[in-house]
Parts: sequence; structure tokens; C-alpha cells
Amino acid sequence: MTVRDKKLREKQATVEDLTEERKALAEDASVQSFVRYLQQEKQASRHTVSNYLLDIAQFLKLQPRLRQKEGLAWGAVSDSLARRHGMYLADAGLQKRSINRKLSSLRSFFRFLLREKRVRSNPFSLVDGMRTGKHLPMVLSEQQVTQLLDAPKKYWAHAKDDDGRSDPDFAAARDSAALEVIYSGGLRISEALGLDLEDIDFLASRFKVRGKGRKERFCFLGRPAIKALHDYLLIREQKGLANRRAHGPVFLNSRGERLTTRSLERSFKLYLAEAGLPADCTPHKLRHSFATHLLAAGADLPTVQELLGHASVTSTQIYTHIDIGRLVEVYAKAHPTA
Repeated sequence: MTVRDKKLREKQATVEDLTEERKALAEDASVQSFVRYLQQEKQASRHTVSNYLLDIAQFLKLQPRLRQKEGLAWGAVSDSLARRHGMYLADAGLQKRSINRKLSSLRSFFRFLLREKRVRSNPFSLVDGMRTGKHLPMVLSEQQVTQLLDAPKKYWAHAKDDDGRSDPDFAAARDSAALEVIYSGGLRISEALGLDLEDIDFLASRFKVRGKGRKERFCFLGRPAIKALHDYLLIREQKGLANRRAHGPVFLNSRGERLTTRSLERSFKLYLAEAGLPADCTPHKLRHSFATHLLAAGADLPTVQELLGHASVTSTQIYTHIDIGRLVEVYAKAHPTA
């Protein structure tokens, strides 16, 4: 290990134990006001709030002079101090996306303090993030999606029930319906498993989704998804877990409890192998594929943005790059003079 590597390890170790910093943040009025702002105005999730506090606590760990008798001196953070923090993050060997997130957290925190007139300026406003290349998410072709959606029934048709506890018919119907709903609505896996039966309007072929920041949107059910749901709800009732019209979670485990994302993700790996798809594919790729297939079929960006629940159309634009990439690939293979 080189001297530089040792120094980096030592720097990283200094921010591991944040007990004292977290305690100081919990007692700081400015930070607690910021937390309420995130929760009430921004409707941020607990995970998002936790990340903000982690990034602020790490900054405080590296700047002990901010801890004064009368409290945390956020007004003492200068532009040069903010720049040095950015340089430290870059020198610590963190990924570019992690560096940008931490800088964004501090930028947002000081923007709030400036709005509340608790500081005179935002020292992080001029600290640029790291440039990152555009990462195009993996998408499945329509044929691959079909193979994946058919995989639960095929897998459970030949899977052996060694312990005698699992119900192959129930698991096949439930997971088929879950994957159909994810692809039909372009959902995150947590959104699909968070669905309640009262959220679904079968007559209108649509359902209400609670996305990030508790924002609600409407998504649609295609005919295959509706059929898969009806088949699953029937077998769920026959198993005695819940009435087909009962309010509450749609997707249940064998004990009648809401199915967890971890449980479906474990089964998803089995279905990938059954469908002959790459092992690094995730349920989220169905969401990417949904968006790409819609755009390829002629849907406009604002429509896809609304269906995905993206706050900004720039988040949706990445799927146009994927579609263009596929057009280039098809052109190269099919055009006689390509």
C-alpha cells in the first residue's frame, strides 16, 4: 500500500464514526428546520432525508471549528472552505456520482439557510460537481420482455417443492401478475408491491401509484396485466389469503402479508435464468424497457415523463438516446450501404 493510499484510508476512517456529529445536528435548530422543510414541503422520503443528514454530518466531521459554544456556526463556512471540501471528496477516491450527491446535499442545505436568512450566502453555489458520462440503462427487447413475463409459470411448472411449504401455482400466478403490472405501468418494484387493491380501477384499466416523495400518479393496465391480476386474485382467494375485493395489499406472501421487494428480487433471479436473460438484469430494467418501447412506438416525451413520474423531462430524455442507439444498430445491420 502506498503512502497516498494510507492517507486516503485514514481520511475515510475519520468520517466513519459520526455519532457526535449526528447528535450535534439533532440539537441544531437550522438543521431541524431543514429536515422539516424536506419532509413537509419537498415530501422527501426517509431514505432521502437520511442521505442529506449523512452528507452534512460528514462535512461537519471534517470541519470541527464549526462547533462552537453557542451552536453550529454555518455562517462561518466560506467559499474557499466549500471548494476545499469538494477537493477533499475528489481526493478521497469516491465515485463521481457520490461526490456530486454530497455536494448537492450541501448546496441544497445552504440554499435553504440563505432562504431563511440564517446565512448571508451559499458557499457551495460555485462548487461544480464532477462531470459524468451519460449512462444508458440496459433495456430488454420486446421479445426478451415476453420471455421474462412467461418465465414464472414456466419455472414453477417444473420446480420441485422440496420442503413442501411453497405453493407453485400461487407463486407463479402472483409473480406473473407483479411483473406484468411493473411492465404495463413502467413501475419501480417498490411502487408495484406498494399497491393496494382499492388503488386499481379494473373498469378504466388504470391504477393509482405512490412514487418517490409520496407523489401520486395514474398508470394503465394492458390486457395481459388485467388477465394476470384476475388469475392471481382468484387463486389468492382460493388459497384463503384474501377476498378478491378485499381492501389492502395486492401482492401477498404465503402468510398473507405484503410481499417484500427482497422476496420478489430473489425470485426474479430464477426467472432470468429460466428466460435465458443476463444475470445482472433487475426488475427496474422492465421500467426502462417500458419507456423505451413507448417512445419507439411514437409516444411523446411529456407523456412518458408523466407515466414514469419523473419531476423533470430531462430524466426521461435518456430513453431517446437508447432508442436512437437501437435505430443505428438496426440501420447498420439492415441497410445495404451501411
